[in-house]
Amino acid sequence: MPDSFTTHLLSITTGQTETVTDLTVDCEHFLTRAAHGRDGLLHVFVPHATAGIAVLETGAGSDEDLLAALKDLLPADDRWRHRHGHPGHGRDHVLPALVPPHATLPVIAGRLELGTWQSVCLVDTNISKDNRQVRLSFLG
Repeated sequence: MPDSFTTHLLSITTGQTETVTDLTVDCEHFLTRAAHGRDGLLHVFVPHATAGIAVLETGAGSDEDLLAALKDLLPADDRWRHRHGHPGHGRDHVLPALVPPHATLPVIAGRLELGTWQSVCLVDTNISKDNRQVRLSFLG
């Protein structure tokens, strides 16, 4: 019988612009290797203080809308007490309070159970750090 817990670390290059990176295909590939047709849970975690995980529609403008909303809610200006890094970097440290660094999703018969338009995404507003790690863990 396969292990009931399996984990894998993804390395993602986000570049030097604010991004929403779709991880759904990476999650599906991981589950093909890890779930072996079983039911369980996929946990997605980004171990960074300035990034988050979101489940949302991509490709129809929602990803750009999210980044625009975050710019409105968390302006990149000098209001932040956390001041190291690029101007406005303190906002990046507040991001995980709004876009949490994790998501736990159902897996049925080895397949990720998302809604029709849902995708698993890394949200990264930190333009100073362009390499991220995302841990995928399957429990089943």
